[in-house]
Amino acid sequence: MSESKDFVVNIGEAPAYPSSAEKAPKKSLFDGITSGKASAFISEWTPMGLVASYFIFSVCLYSFCSERWIAIFWFIYMCTNFYIAGATVLEAFMSITPCREARKVVTQAEEKGWLFPTPNDQLLILDLLIVAYLPNEKDIIMDRALYALEQIDYPSDKIRINILYNTPKPIEPLESELHALTDKFPHARVIKVPNSTSKADNLNYFFTLDTGSDLIAIYDCDHYPHPNAPRWAVERFIADKETDIVQGRCIIFNSEETLLTSMIAVEFDKIYAVSHPGRATMWGFGLFCGSNGYWRTSLLRDLKMNGDMLTEDIDSALRAFSRGSKTVHDLNVTSFELAPTTFQAFWKQRLRWAQGWAQASAVHAKMIYNQPQNVLHENYNRTFTARFGVLSLLLIRESSYYLVTQYTCLVLSFLITKFPTNGAELWKLVYFQYPVSQWLFLISIICLFATLWITNQVKSEFISRKMIVFFSVTYPFYLVLMATMGLYGHARQVVKYSSWNPTARS
Repeated sequence: MSESKDFVVNIGEAPAYPSSAEKAPKKSLFDGITSGKASAFISEWTPMGLVASYFIFSVCLYSFCSERWIAIFWFIYMCTNFYIAGATVLEAFMSITPCREARKVVTQAEEKGWLFPTPNDQLLILDLLIVAYLPNEKDIIMDRALYALEQIDYPSDKIRINILYNTPKPIEPLESELHALTDKFPHARVIKVPNSTSKADNLNYFFTLDTGSDLIAIYDCDHYPHPNAPRWAVERFIADKETDIVQGRCIIFNSEETLLTSMIAVEFDKIYAVSHPGRATMWGFGLFCGSNGYWRTSLLRDLKMNGDMLTEDIDSALRAFSRGSKTVHDLNVTSFELAPTTFQAFWKQRLRWAQGWAQASAVHAKMIYNQPQNVLHENYNRTFTARFGVLSLLLIRESSYYLVTQYTCLVLSFLITKFPTNGAELWKLVYFQYPVSQWLFLISIICLFATLWITNQVKSEFISRKMIVFFSVTYPFYLVLMATMGLYGHARQVVKYSSWNPTARS
């Protein structure tokens, strides 16, 4: 934590006119500031220049390519798109079983008057962490803390609600009000983490404390955990002693605020209710996603968070998987969060994610071929299916940014060199240059609609069919935008961009 320093000047002893020797440090300081600003400017804008150059070069290249090479590129991009669409729809179909099982469990609990299998006195001890960066989340932290303390339905002698926060400067009376919560709620703990500059620092500090818990739940400050979410998660650990991580479903609750939030809300339903549980079933492994995740305390304290990674959550999830941890996705462990309301906030958030995924992919791609080390469960062996799942998740997903944008550049080159004069010519130009592309394109469209149909079946109460239709129509453009952000993340990684931009909260 940064501390301000007071600079005292003795005016009575200061000469009226500084000597040239005394002026030198001022010039050096000015030069240092100017140099620092120049360096920050270059670091900030170089990735944009690299991405712009990439698009310009690619469009120009296709504009001068022969018809034979254009046909080869076209075929490669369409086939790859077919694979990605096929894998996505398979994950979607695989998610049907976890969804049915989640509904079955809820039905059984409802029939029993919401009596859970485990008696209260036999429940595991849980530390629930709410992690906050106060200047950014000072307007919402008290609301979320009170909600967690008052609404979460879990025996108070078995749970501790921990408010972990860092701030570069004191914020009063908020901090005093936060610490006063411990007087009113015996199961509250408020910790101002010293010398912290990130979420990873906050978490790692907490891991050094001996709290006696069996499990640790991690939540970002903007979340409202469902009152029964901790109970559902703990029941999963009790039912299966080999479960190491339970990742819940995150739902966007401000979906109606803007068109952007509605798009993100549909995307989150597609990711958390369809893709994650489907991938876990299909490839044999799940992932902790940063928030609404429950860990066995011993594992999390052993792994800690790597503060050098922009997405320390994904890194920790992959490190856990590398040791053979078992992560399950439970759709009943729900939490409600805010989506960025402005494009600027969305852009900063997704660029951080893109660069973080690029970092994590580069570090953990070795899981495709290496042997597990320090395994958590006896006789664990990484199967071929799991290894191919890692290949698909890390390398193929990262390379898909180039395939999507290259296809976009190819279409742009067509528009430049063979500009259509009517809609029919445009349709034929973009999609049906070659006979095989008709089938590949149509199958990809069917896969997309099948995935969105399954998403519609499990959509949250904050999502309307109108939002899903809008998402479907605009998805190709959204996909290109996300691929461009992926490239931008790669470019930032190349120039070693290291600024951490927290997501704006309101």
